[in-house]
Amino acid sequence: MAQMFFFMTCAGSECTLLAVMAYDRYAAICEPLHYSQFMSREMRVSLAVASWISGLLNSAIHTTLGTDLVFCGENQIHHIFCDVPPLLKIACSDTYVNEMALHTATVFVGLSPFLLVVISYVYIISTILKIRSSTGRRKTFSTCAAHLITVIVYFGMAILNYNRPSAGYSLGVDTLVSTLYCIITPMLNPLIYSLRNKEVKGALQKLLSIQDKEDAPPGKQ
Repeated sequence: MAQMFFFMTCAGSECTLLAVMAYDRYAAICEPLHYSQFMSREMRVSLAVASWISGLLNSAIHTTLGTDLVFCGENQIHHIFCDVPPLLKIACSDTYVNEMALHTATVFVGLSPFLLVVISYVYIISTILKIRSSTGRRKTFSTCAAHLITVIVYFGMAILNYNRPSAGYSLGVDTLVSTLYCIITPMLNPLIYSLRNKEVKGALQKLLSIQDKEDAPPGKQ
């Protein structure tokens, strides 16, 4: 249960953080003159704390409900990690309450942040289309591309994973879905958080050039 608690805490917090990042891009692109007011230090701290609290509350509910389940026979979860759908699959007791909690969490923890992301990007795209320069439009949209891809992969796979009844559970499909939003999404995070930063890009290029020199033959260094 401890593994499931920490996993769902991180998964739930990620949903809110992606919505916060969409709001950050909305403020930067649509309200650049007021960005410092919309995303002040106090606001950033408050949004980060709220994201983690929402993840903790969501995880605590599912973990508490999971402790009331009864298991019989083989108690081994056939999955890459402990998650709610595979846990419900091996339970012998009634899982109706747990499934309803999953569907409810899909609305509040998954769908609501996703709708906030959609609304933010409606305004962002509308603002981008008003830019006269095609280069300016392309450069502005490129700052959102990695985040947009992550949102589609993460929310799409998470909603698909947690919004299915246990009767429709498939280990192969669930493993693929879980891999997409648990492994692919973190791999895209550096593109969102760091690689758009000029200083980080400069340091990375410097590191790669040093590595190329070390790997080059002695006569070509």
